Amino acid sequence: MLGDNREFSGFSVDGLEKAKQFYGGTLGLRVSEDNGLLTLHLAGDTNVPVYPKDGHTPAAFTLLDFPVDDIDRVVGELVARGVTFERYEGFEQDEKGIHRGRGPEIAWFKDPAGNVLSVLGT
Repeated sequence: MLGDNREFSGFSVDGLEKAKQFYGGTLGLRVSEDNGLLTLHLAGDTNVPVYPKDGHTPAAFTLLDFPVDDIDRVVGELVARGVTFERYEGFEQDEKGIHRGRGPEIAWFKDPAGNVLSVLGT
């Protein structure tokens, strides 16, 4: 029934201008703004709508994962751009905040609205 439709996912933030600066400037994603929404234009023709929400509550899970070829380089570049990497109890993380245990190498960070994102080593 729904399998032939083009699906998408979106998420809320507490301020579009802060989100636009972060996603477009800090992360270097292509973004556009129209009708009060921000759209993140990701690889593979994926568009993710980002919308402002009064009383926004950050998601309690990772909203977006960004696979990267060189996680150490990307983490270093993001730190240089002001991104702070999160540390989570129960996950061994190195001095950069990268978890190198079970599963892929991963480092988590938050957008200005508190939503959790990650970079994944490929």
